[in-house]
Amino acid sequence: MANAPAAGQALAVLSLLARHTEPLPAGSISRALGIPRSSTYHLLTVLREHGFVTHLPEERRYGLGVAAFELGSAYQRQAPLQRIARPLLGRLVDQTTHNAHLAILHGRDVLYVIEERAAGRPLLVTDVGVRLPASLTASGLAMLAELPAAQVRALFPHRDSLVQRNGHGPTTVSELRRLLTDVRQRGYAVEHGSVSEGLSSVARPVLDHTGHPVAGVAVTYRDGEVGDAERDRLVTAVGRTARTLSVRLGAKA
Repeated sequence: MANAPAAGQALAVLSLLARHTEPLPAGSISRALGIPRSSTYHLLTVLREHGFVTHLPEERRYGLGVAAFELGSAYQRQAPLQRIARPLLGRLVDQTTHNAHLAILHGRDVLYVIEERAAGRPLLVTDVGVRLPASLTASGLAMLAELPAAQVRALFPHRDSLVQRNGHGPTTVSELRRLLTDVRQRGYAVEHGSVSEGLSSVARPVLDHTGHPVAGVAVTYRDGEVGDAERDRLVTAVGRTARTLSVRLGAKA
């Protein structure tokens, strides 16, 4: 237990350096964290010896070291999003009896990373590894609605960047903006037949600790089988799954 305060301070130093785009002087680190300067130098020395911090002597500043990069890379290699999300998606299928999937943004597209099938439900084109235009899918719209307006403009600068499918999908950037406004006001995204005729989906975004949309959770159903009350139940179940996953990824409850 005696080492716990030092461990917490070391993690605080790394977190502070990670939040800044430029290396920091030891004095700034000391003041920002309320740690005595002597203790700050000691922490920096230990972190530097283990490769988590690098010292820039000419600038008298400290930045993150290669060990910190390796740690972040290891996190990505372990596919934490998929590992955490898979059992939650399985429970979502059990609760709703409909197909559920998890997608991430990849440029203007969504990339499907988890597909959980429900018995007796139609096969979908949204299998693992499939990419579809984000503006056509419920999960894509759910994520786009959480992005800053400037980022959406950068992704879709003009109408030529938009794709239609089966006669569905926004044809202008203004129409896309209106769709995203509707998603934010409604609290969830929906699509009707944009991906497959006769099928609709509802989706909610998964947020990380910064509020950035890292994924979208969606359920897909046959149009004729789901009325308003059942759709509301699906939206609630999808929202519960998305919130649980967000919290497990570090978002505020």
